[in-house]
Amino acid sequence: MKSVLIVDDEVDMAAALKESLKRCGFAPVVYNNPASVLEEVNLGDFSLVITDMKMPRMNGIEFLTEIRKRGFFVPVIVITGYGTVENAVDAMKMGATDYIMKPFPFESLRKVIERILPPDEGGLVISSPVMKNLMSIIKDIARNDITVLLSGESGTGKEVMAKIIHRGSPRANGPFVAINCAAISASLLESELFGHEKGAFTGAVEKRRGKFELAEKGTLLLDEVSEMDYPLQAKLLRALQEREVDRIGGKTPIPVDVRIIATTNKDLPAEVAAGRFREDLFYRLNVFPVTIPPLRERKEDIIALAEFFIRNLSGKMGRAFELSEGLQSYLMDNEWKGNVRELENFVYRIAVISRSDLLQPPVEYIPPAVAHQEAGLTSSGTIKDMQRDLIVKTLKDNNGNRTRTAEVLGVSVRTIRNKLKEYAITDEEVRGR
Repeated sequence: MKSVLIVDDEVDMAAALKESLKRCGFAPVVYNNPASVLEEVNLGDFSLVITDMKMPRMNGIEFLTEIRKRGFFVPVIVITGYGTVENAVDAMKMGATDYIMKPFPFESLRKVIERILPPDEGGLVISSPVMKNLMSIIKDIARNDITVLLSGESGTGKEVMAKIIHRGSPRANGPFVAINCAAISASLLESELFGHEKGAFTGAVEKRRGKFELAEKGTLLLDEVSEMDYPLQAKLLRALQEREVDRIGGKTPIPVDVRIIATTNKDLPAEVAAGRFREDLFYRLNVFPVTIPPLRERKEDIIALAEFFIRNLSGKMGRAFELSEGLQSYLMDNEWKGNVRELENFVYRIAVISRSDLLQPPVEYIPPAVAHQEAGLTSSGTIKDMQRDLIVKTLKDNNGNRTRTAEVLGVSVRTIRNKLKEYAITDEEVRGR
């Protein structure tokens, strides 16, 4: 959930903005005094700042100027009831992202916000048509109190999607409780799920409520449910069917009212066929199946995600990061087998080691444009084909000299050596004419 800072000395206006932003899924924080913000707030914690123009002691332009002086590059929207063209120009010169005149319908502000921040729910950026269509389905699912099975590769955002379903459901005011079935041993998972009574086993020094009870009137996320031990699956099935749980060592069942969302990165029908997952439990969980596509199948999201990550990093690190064309090309060429999680970690590493705010691709990367130009390839070749042919051609032009080839291509000798191995380029191929 994105945090938005509202700075407005008009208490009623600030309160109205806060309530409207909450309904749109944001986490708004209100300050009525810009000076207090500068003294008390880490602006890097916010995805967006909305500030009034006319305020006592410090106006919106002065506040914006001070934000930039302190090295924070979080997007800023300036709103005012006393606007002029000159004020708008001044605000934009100081780095305001947009400028809105009062009075305005909230819908106008919402559209401005969506233009500034790619639509996302807790980090799940939505830019590609496939994800926009999926989110439309998710909103319908959320409103209906049914069990959902979210499938997808690791790092695609299954837990984030589960939280979106919870927040859009009639249970939104109830707890959201998650348990990772892959991270807890089988002997402990039963107690974590169903709870135990005092003295039920060695170490049970007090009564403990399980995740089912803790999620009462809310949502229980069974993360990576396919990793659950087979015997425990039978107990889970009973809890889902009867809507009650038995604490370990307990004497009577305890009724529970929870919505179940399960996630898996495995092919559950295949797990059923292999005898590793109960068929009856699969059908109990698979009431409404949703598959989240991997990042390589929704490439439109890659740059939007990367820009989302660097905006957050810019605010936290006091920098004004941008993606170079070369880095954008690299991001689009990569398969991102670890999906969104891998992309986020990569962007973070690049930003941390970069001496420039204009982030560049790794030194071993040979951009497609260079490969096209130098190797004379047509657009029908794959990126790997182009890189391979370029290396072979450059080696031939330099009589097989790897050091000279590395200098021409602007990479290290080690990179050339690695690429020769990766692409299985032989000395005979290089010598051939």
